[in-house]
Amino acid sequence: MKLLISNDDGVSALGIRTLANTLAQAGHDVTVVCPDRERSATGHGLTLHQPIRAEIVESVFHPAIKAWACDGTPSDCVKLALWALLDSPPDMVLSGINQGANLGTEVLYSGTVSAAMEGLIEGIPSIAFSLTSYTSKEFQGAADFAKTLVQQLAENPLPDLMLLNVNVPAIPQEEIAGVLLTRQGVRRYVDVFNKRVDPRGKTYYWLTGEVQEDIEPSEGLNLPKNVPIDVHVIRDNYISITPLQYNLTYATGLEKLSEWKLKLT
Repeated sequence: MKLLISNDDGVSALGIRTLANTLAQAGHDVTVVCPDRERSATGHGLTLHQPIRAEIVESVFHPAIKAWACDGTPSDCVKLALWALLDSPPDMVLSGINQGANLGTEVLYSGTVSAAMEGLIEGIPSIAFSLTSYTSKEFQGAADFAKTLVQQLAENPLPDLMLLNVNVPAIPQEEIAGVLLTRQGVRRYVDVFNKRVDPRGKTYYWLTGEVQEDIEPSEGLNLPKNVPIDVHVIRDNYISITPLQYNLTYATGLEKLSEWKLKLT
């Protein structure tokens, strides 16, 4: 398959090198276009008020991989690749492997998920891969699963256009309990801003939030109750695969609001 790979951890991140090299060694046609530095938690931001530059990267990835480092956001990278750098569209857009989980409402902030979502917006099936640890450097197990999943999708394509958000527990491969389809949970944080003073005496703030609780999504979303939540299955050492879409329309809300008598004045 022809694969485009990006990330939000930057060109030097071990996760993207492990993913890209593993898939190239498996015989896939791999192109990498990723940020030239870490761009985590940038969401789906795009660069509009300054030029975007991309430089060819050599001696970082497998010799068969064509690679560029871009000074834009993860979404910039995928958009630039699809419209300027690639000679033809890829069969699939992959993002990751991210250093850290992208579970529950974290997907709204995630540059990793947003890079994959950019592919989906352009009509290309996409997958976001994350390793659920901010410290582990053992990405090979997640990359091996990515290879298996990509091969499975090559043989049995997705029935509809969607994004698969994949989170892999940061444990030895032999301890993985299995793979489960999941629904997106809700992850609430305690947002703490540390107030500090720089050497020039100017005050600044550093966001240091931490997870407070993981809860069930709203019943109004009409999601199947028999499908487990992503944040729960990870704790039980399962790989989580959650299908996502970019259409955020609240269907139940439309039904309830249809009873309103809307007035212009």
